[in-house]
Amino acid sequence: MSEHILEIEHLNKSYRDVKAVNDLSFCVKKGELFAFLGVNGAGKSTTISIISGTNTKDSGKVIVNGIDIDKRSVETNKSIGIVFQDSMLDKVLTVRENLKVRASLYGIVGKDFELRLKELNDLLDFNDYIDRRVGKLSGGQKRRIDIARALIHKPQLLILDEPTTGLDPYNRTLIWKIVESLRNEYGLTVFLTTHYMEEASNASYVVIIDKGVKKVEGTPYELKTKYVQDIVKVYGISKEQIELLSKKYKKIRNGYQFKVKSTDAVTELILKYPELFKDYEVVKGDMDDVFLNVTGNILGD
Repeated sequence: MSEHILEIEHLNKSYRDVKAVNDLSFCVKKGELFAFLGVNGAGKSTTISIISGTNTKDSGKVIVNGIDIDKRSVETNKSIGIVFQDSMLDKVLTVRENLKVRASLYGIVGKDFELRLKELNDLLDFNDYIDRRVGKLSGGQKRRIDIARALIHKPQLLILDEPTTGLDPYNRTLIWKIVESLRNEYGLTVFLTTHYMEEASNASYVVIIDKGVKKVEGTPYELKTKYVQDIVKVYGISKEQIELLSKKYKKIRNGYQFKVKSTDAVTELILKYPELFKDYEVVKGDMDDVFLNVTGNILGD
């Protein structure tokens, strides 16, 4: 049995002269938090729509939970749950009614629906507004119900397309606590697109695409190690002292800063010039820097 829940091989999709997805290949392991990053128009939504079956590919292969989507079946569809960036909930219906309609599409009715509703309510805590119309809910409340809708049929792969965009810090944190509990308790695989780099930093694996092409892939640690430098700030030393390091430096308040390729490089300098490092700090490069260095863009552009 494959360790991957999603396998994409040489995927292509064009809209007339625009190559939305260009020879894209990657795999998602079961149980991991996978981050799929790119600016608007990079090909993320097209890829997701092909995985979910709402769009067709020109060529290539997409395998979901061991089944080629060209042979898509009810079982394939049941493997996937999607939380779209724009809510799919019916604003006129109540929370209960929205989830009941969705559940009926998977044959979950009667006592089975009531049991599943209770399970989701225990997980997402929406009992206070379960009979309220969705149009009357706050952004954070709607997002919880979007997740409940995606989980109603117990999928193995949950696709979250910009799940916390527009939410306040409290609700962003709450949503991620829920997602992590799903991964830890049920082994759910989460496929994430996001504009928030701190969310991507928590991913097990990252793929960055630009103009439909995969640019880089790896763990956050691997990507930060390869594509960004650490910044070292040293305080209380003179210009003559900083020049002993033979590094291109910049003057800051009360000291100087320079860049190094790795933490090991900082350690070597400290051991060689201990008298210079009485007061210093090392600022690690982050995923924002990785994205900028790889694509030339800032995520969110």
